[in-house]
Amino acid sequence: MEPILTTIGVTLLAYLLGSVPFGVIVGRMATGRDVRAGGSGHSGGTNVVRQAGWLAGAIVAALDVTKGFVALWLARRYGGSEWAIVTATIAVVAGHCWPCFAGFRGGVGLSAAGGALLAIYPLGFVVGLGLAAAGTLLLRHGARSNVIGGLLFGPLIWLVSHSAVLALATGGAGVIVAIRASRDWHRVYREVWLDRDRS
Repeated sequence: MEPILTTIGVTLLAYLLGSVPFGVIVGRMATGRDVRAGGSGHSGGTNVVRQAGWLAGAIVAALDVTKGFVALWLARRYGGSEWAIVTATIAVVAGHCWPCFAGFRGGVGLSAAGGALLAIYPLGFVVGLGLAAAGTLLLRHGARSNVIGGLLFGPLIWLVSHSAVLALATGGAGVIVAIRASRDWHRVYREVWLDRDRS
């Protein structure tokens, strides 16, 4: 019974860590307003770049990666079972997307997922970066790239790692990213990474 309770505990902690809205906090410090009021309406690093500049966006991205890393470092060390890795990965990304500390309106989850991968499978972080970059360059639309990449991520990690635990963790996180990004499938906004300014 104890491993189950421990897994539940680290999963809840991962969600709470994911819910820390660094984009909202740093964005408000930099601009005096909620960054979710403009651009994509999200609180992730990319939209903070749109609303508050590259320095603020870089700080937010680094903090979001860090919270994902810390959540999974704790899950690996204290989780009690391999299932803690799966549930904590999904929970920290879900917390970032639907943060209880910020009205359940957060980011898309990529940075939190990246931080989680750095803690459990660094090669997966590199694979994820490559997948995201390729999708953005091919589709030239961040949200559509996130949807398709999120759905492909779990199977791709399975092919690379042959680990069911990693495939389930990244697959679950990828599905959350895809769901969160799907609301922007038809949206047109400034594509930061393509240096394209559209309104």
